[in-house]
Amino acid sequence: MEENPQSRVRLRPVDLARPHGLSTQAVRNYEEAGILPAAARTESGYRTYSPLHAQALDAFLALLPGHGHPTATGIMRAVNRGAADEAFRLIDESHAQLLEDRRTLSAVENALRDLGSGAPEPRTPVPGAPEPRDPAPGAAKPRTPAPGTPAPPGGPTPTYIGPLADRLSVRPATLRKWEAAGLVRPRRDPLTGYRVYGEADVRDARLVHQLRRGDYLLEQIAPLVDRVRAAGGLEPLEAALGDWRSRLAGRGRALLTGSAKLDAYLGERERGR
Repeated sequence: MEENPQSRVRLRPVDLARPHGLSTQAVRNYEEAGILPAAARTESGYRTYSPLHAQALDAFLALLPGHGHPTATGIMRAVNRGAADEAFRLIDESHAQLLEDRRTLSAVENALRDLGSGAPEPRTPVPGAPEPRDPAPGAAKPRTPAPGTPAPPGGPTPTYIGPLADRLSVRPATLRKWEAAGLVRPRRDPLTGYRVYGEADVRDARLVHQLRRGDYLLEQIAPLVDRVRAAGGLEPLEAALGDWRSRLAGRGRALLTGSAKLDAYLGERERGR
């Protein structure tokens, strides 16, 4: 077999490190971690690298933005030990995660669009199903305060669990389940003990309802509701969603760049066999 010319070129650790602004210790660490192939040694014990090592370093650094350090490390380790299928599986997982993140963003955008439209919620009542009220059976039925009644803290149009459940076409038990998961946080009337849902609570309940209709689990919905709360409402969240969309696009482009560099490295390894 004809010798690969790359194997005759000797590079020092600094030759690999300098173009990327790395330290020579970082290069040695990458080699020890299996990110780079094992270096050759001189008679004096000094490491010597080849252009193939430089390509491996290029590939790893290109993989980092799209995959993150643990996955990029796993990909390079798999390639260097000849387990290309394992490397491809890790790449597939990153793409699958990006797709799932895109679907989550789309679900949030659709939910916010529905909330902003003011369109009535479609009703899907359960025939004959009793609707328990809050608190105990037999207690006086709470009513939404009449016009002119001073609004309690939490919003200008407070409501109670029964009317809100009617509005969303869910059972009161469902609202209590969402509350237990931290997705809705009604206050308690100090005199009656009734749950009182302010404007922000109604907003959160509607958002949760929209996402549940999209088959999202409660644990998946929790961070999205937190985003709305942290933004102070739906309107400030628009900018956050735009930033989220841009970051997803950046990850997609980074995955392409990393794949291109990794493909070049794989090709060079195959030619050097």
